[in-house]
Amino acid sequence: MDGGGILLRVVVMGVVATAATDLWAVLLRRLGRPTLDYALLGRWIGHWRAGRWRHAAIGDAAPVRHERMLGWCAHYAIGVGMAGMLMAMLGSTWLRQPTLGAALGFGVGSVLLPFLVMQPAFGAGIAAARTPRPWQARLQSLATHAVFGAGLFAGAAIFAKFII
Repeated sequence: MDGGGILLRVVVMGVVATAATDLWAVLLRRLGRPTLDYALLGRWIGHWRAGRWRHAAIGDAAPVRHERMLGWCAHYAIGVGMAGMLMAMLGSTWLRQPTLGAALGFGVGSVLLPFLVMQPAFGAGIAAARTPRPWQARLQSLATHAVFGAGLFAGAAIFAKFII
């Protein structure tokens, strides 16, 4: 498999996985559960230019221009980057014969990114410790990242089953 083919597969895998989390978020919102507003991700990234990485409460930080678009673009770029990390860990052989277990394991493990980086930087504490219902937030993050893992598998399976 050449580099261009691998890159295309990684991009598709990341986009499919990220879109799966977006569909999951739609379902959660319909059930009355709050989900991350990606404008806040854009706001966080927008404050990096001023050297600000941590906030007491990201919702109270000054809005930045085009924060919603920036947040959505970052959301998908992170998904593609995570797909690239999975491929780097498991190799191109996995792309030809993807397994659900490996993708789910990676997806669940990827919950460390929000627990240890984003939530503390947004002012929610490590693993949402400063939120009103930390365990509810943790379980929701874990479920979302499991959906991401299932999406990684689905994205890889698109090529493995239909395109190769």
